[in-house]
Parts: sequence; C-alpha cells; structure tokens
Amino acid sequence: MKARPERILLKLSGELLAGEAGHGIDEAVLSTLADEVRDVHALGVQVGIVLGGGNIFRGLAGSARGMDRVAADHMGMLATVINSLSLQHSLEKLGLFTRVMSAIQMDQVCEPWIRRRAVRHLEKGRIVVMAAGTGNPYFTTDTAAVLRAIEVGADVVLKGTKVDGVYSGDPKQQPTATFFPRIGYMDILNRDLKVMDSTAISLCRDNRLPLIVFNVGVRGNLVKIVHGEPVGTVVGE
Repeated sequence: MKARPERILLKLSGELLAGEAGHGIDEAVLSTLADEVRDVHALGVQVGIVLGGGNIFRGLAGSARGMDRVAADHMGMLATVINSLSLQHSLEKLGLFTRVMSAIQMDQVCEPWIRRRAVRHLEKGRIVVMAAGTGNPYFTTDTAAVLRAIEVGADVVLKGTKVDGVYSGDPKQQPTATFFPRIGYMDILNRDLKVMDSTAISLCRDNRLPLIVFNVGVRGNLVKIVHGEPVGTVVGE
C-alpha cells in the first residue's frame, strides 16, 4: 500500500449504524462516522464507502427462516440503500458533496452504479456511497466492497469493525485470543478467520489489494491509518 493512499474504500457493517440498540439507525453513530469521513476527506483523500444492511435486514438470516434466498438477498440489498441514503444525509449536513450509486436501479432515489461515473465523482472530490451490494444474490457486502475497490482503483480497503483488528478468535468470547498486527490472505483462509468471507479475501489476494481491519469506534483511527500509523491489522501478501 502507498504510504499515503490517494483513494480508499471504507467498508462499514450495518450493525455499526445500529449503535447500542442493535437494530435500526442511530443518528449519533451516523454523525460520528460522518465526522471521521470529513476529517479524512479534508486531507485530500478520495473516499468510497460500502455499507452493509444487517441493522435492517440480513438476507442470510431471512433465508434461514425459510424465505427464498434470492428474494431475501434482494431485501438485504434494499436495506443497504436505506443506510446509504442515511449516511449521505449526515455527510451533506457537514457540507460534503456525496453521491449514492446503487447496483439496483432506482433513478428517483439515487444514481445507478456506473464505474466511469463513480471514478469521475471521486476525482471531483465527491464521496461515493456504493449501495445494493453487487446487485446479485449470494454475494455479501464484503465482497461488494472489494469488487468496487478494484473497479475504481482504490489503494486500500479499510474495514471498520467494533474490535481492534484480526484475532485468532472472538476477543469478546475468548479473552486469550491472539491479536495479529499483520497477517497474510492465505493465513486468514486457512485459519477460517471470520474477517471477511472467503470470496472477498480471495479477490483481495488475486488483485494484491491491501486490507486493513480496524476499530472504527475509536475517534481518529481513520485519520491515523491514512497518515500511515500502525492501527488495526494489515492483511496482505
């Protein structure tokens, strides 16, 4: 990864937006995230964002309850659009020009996903929130984030989580879990660590795209990463 990335792809789960409630959208969390993005954008970094939709509806969970998997995944994609529009509102309140681009066309709500247009928005300093996953069922928003990062030529994928980085197990359930400041793609796959799904990790590996997993709940972490400070876990070769 470059010492100072020019273009980043920030991946945030829907659960982060829910805050302590565990569901829905917490306006205070949105406002804090928007502040973090503003600080990074002020450094001249181009920012793309992919949000999950688990705070509203998770397709895999719907499928487990007996729903048709394709329909459930489409509902999950629509949930990401709701989250994306909410984040757009918070960013624009701070004076940041923002575009939501959806892999599922809904012209009255947001722009369709067109790669060249997305790149142009980024070049003009607009924040691009990329919604509706890949537009296809059976693919997670983690995979969508990596795919979009590759498409727009991002220097790094930054996955914001509730923990400090990658551990050998869930640190909340296993206090003795080992923290990895740096780890290889294949190590994640071989150890079956639940950082991102295997498709996303494989895409990163095949395209030599660096991934940094960090705690987005700690104020200033995003800016520190952009400055090259050792925050979270670096996933690479």
